Amino acid sequence: MSPTQIVFWLLSVVALVSALMVLISRNPVNSVLWLILTFFAISGHYLLLNAQFLFVVNLIVYAGAIM
Repeated sequence: MSPTQIVFWLLSVVALVSALMVLISRNPVNSVLWLILTFFAISGHYLLLNAQFLFVVNLIVYAGAIM
């Protein structure tokens, strides 16, 4: 297994777990923090696809707007 595949699966697990935690968390502040982690994981997928523009836009527009 290549390092790229390991990073892909790690980001996938982080994205799925954090998205699930957004739904499970009762505290809205915790849900927002989990949502930010989800956006970072999705941005990491964009970076793996060599889509640097989408990576930056996702960080600035989605994760940056929530912070």
